[in-house]
Amino acid sequence: MTGRTGLRTARAKDCMCSRISTTTLAVTHRVMRRDCASGCSSGYIQLLQSQPMATPAVLALTPEIDEFRKEFERLADEADLLVSGLTDEQFHWPPSPHAWSIGQCIDHLNATARLYLPQLDEGIANAIRQGMYAEGPFKYWWIARMFVRSLEPPPRFRAKSPNGFHPPPGRTRREIMAAFRAYQVQYIDRLRQANGLDLARARARSPVATWLQMPLGTGFAAMTAHERRHLWQARQVLQAPGFPR
Repeated sequence: MTGRTGLRTARAKDCMCSRISTTTLAVTHRVMRRDCASGCSSGYIQLLQSQPMATPAVLALTPEIDEFRKEFERLADEADLLVSGLTDEQFHWPPSPHAWSIGQCIDHLNATARLYLPQLDEGIANAIRQGMYAEGPFKYWWIARMFVRSLEPPPRFRAKSPNGFHPPPGRTRREIMAAFRAYQVQYIDRLRQANGLDLARARARSPVATWLQMPLGTGFAAMTAHERRHLWQARQVLQAPGFPR
């Protein structure tokens, strides 16, 4: 559709696809600034407060990007449903001294997002700067696919999380859940920024080992798989012996 009316209609549809209003983003940034007070550097706080990077005007989300968007939204709803009927005691109860509570499983995902979002920003900015655009669908090399599968629940092997990814102590249930939903909104914001990019050629660094780079699409897939894994882990706490009833 052409002309002023058509352009306004297309932009309206695009805004509906994003499901992120100006008010929502403002609230999200406030929540994330509070979340970062417990573990972020001042440089990253400035990153959160900065304006979103400019991207080409793509009026509709590509199918792959839109699937990621739906999954991040579904995971936010799943986490809310998981904890909705729990008391604070149940939310913070650990199955053993060396195992995470439901709250810690979710807050681990917050810690991961806090460290991974800057890597996504760098990868998106580099791809835009280099003009890496493509329509897809995209194919990923087998190592990337295997990496994503290794993160899916139930875990095939267990590895200790690096210290920077551990949930910080003393966080309230409200803080943890508000931060989790806010980070899902931030992931969706990065999806919109990556819309139209070549998700197989663009690269994002791993927050664990910065020398390791993966396709941008694999990065988004890894984050959704990682969240499914730890929400699965959180559900197992409900069945643990001694869980308060």
